[in-house]
Amino acid sequence: MSFRITSALWLATASLLAAAPKPNVLFIAVDDLRPWLGCYDPGLKISPNIDKLAATGRIFTRHYVQVPTCGASRCALMFGRRAGHLAGDGGNEAALKTAAKQPVPALPALFKANGYQTISVGKVTHYPGNHTGKDWVAGAEELPGAWDVASMPCGPWQTPEAAMHGYAGGIARSAMAGKPVTQQAEGDDKTYPDGWIAEEAIARLKAAAAADKPFFLAAGFIKPHLPFAAPKSYYEELAHIDPPSPKVTTKPGFPTTWHNSNEFRGYTANAGDPFQSPAAAVEYRRAYLACIRYTDAQVGKLLAALDASPAAGNTLVVLWGDHGWLLGEHGVWGKHCLFEEGLRSPLIIRAPGQTQPGAKTEAVVETVDLYPTLASYAGLPLPDQLEGRSLKPQLDEPKTPSGRPALAAWESFRSIRDERFHLVVSSKNPGHVELYDHQGDPGEAVNVAADHPAEVAGLRAKLEASSQR
Repeated sequence: MSFRITSALWLATASLLAAAPKPNVLFIAVDDLRPWLGCYDPGLKISPNIDKLAATGRIFTRHYVQVPTCGASRCALMFGRRAGHLAGDGGNEAALKTAAKQPVPALPALFKANGYQTISVGKVTHYPGNHTGKDWVAGAEELPGAWDVASMPCGPWQTPEAAMHGYAGGIARSAMAGKPVTQQAEGDDKTYPDGWIAEEAIARLKAAAAADKPFFLAAGFIKPHLPFAAPKSYYEELAHIDPPSPKVTTKPGFPTTWHNSNEFRGYTANAGDPFQSPAAAVEYRRAYLACIRYTDAQVGKLLAALDASPAAGNTLVVLWGDHGWLLGEHGVWGKHCLFEEGLRSPLIIRAPGQTQPGAKTEAVVETVDLYPTLASYAGLPLPDQLEGRSLKPQLDEPKTPSGRPALAAWESFRSIRDERFHLVVSSKNPGHVELYDHQGDPGEAVNVAADHPAEVAGLRAKLEASSQR
């Protein structure tokens, strides 16, 4: 493996690390989280704990994932490389299928090889607990050798597979009669799996902070992923909130990556049909917000534990959404498409001694940028094959532009997003060209490809150049 690090830089890094302790990393992943947070939209007062983190860190307003599905997005995060290089790297089993073939170590493996404790709790990669065998209890590791500890607290659900997206009472999603889209059950935060994840993540954090080695601790929360299930108190708290309404709710009249919302339709629409009833659509959006509020409470408990620990002043904190989620935009309820709402997700980073805390950066950045950001912050060598760039320039000065577009993929489609335009093309159909001008059309309602041939050609050339890496 080659590393872009010179002997002089090695010596300088060693000198710095000898003078100061290595920084810890607390990485928080949230499943299916779009930027419906107060720190992104001041009208949404539903996420006080994440907003508090944002007020002390850097808010990336234009962060885009590599693939709009859980497993592949997390694989891109773990290896710092976009989908399209290896067979299977665009689907939910991306890490399982490609880990042994990747040209770089997984991000936690790099930290582990450099003296860190590496700990995973909850859904960090696609398989909570890192095992891929029956019930996800044993069998092959999804990221072999990357974690010292990889845990999925199961509570009454008993197995990681049953706990992921489980209903109240220890009922697995696959065993729930009718599979309702929404559920609100009486009880405390451990009525659903995220409460158990928070409890164990806090215990692991306290132990790691007391040890004599730095830590890389990743905690993965499941909500607001379907089903929209949370303790009743969170539903009641938001019962009268008016969720934001999409500007564009109809299926596009031209070819796009639109789909029929099959994941959503696999559940029973217990609050009504959102495709036909505006009132039902509002109820589901409110339920999604209730789930965010529930997860925000778990994030708050974890951050409070960090603040009370010996590691408080020397820990880099990252909160990341693995992709966006459409709540009726373009007539879609779900992900798995290349519209803006499917690709854009929250990213908040807080570094010790953060400059200009709470400031937002509008730089276009990608999930693959996190690998070099975290590794370089810890003074670790960077593999040549990484496709991202460190976000330290934006952490230091929020007005710093990224200087390059964000790339994404879904099935045979490819997407490229710069400061103004968003292009989507197909590798199977050269005639499929979508171009959206966000300067006047943030909802991506109008395909302006025919009006901007130069932009189409320029962005397509950048896409083709990226595929030749």
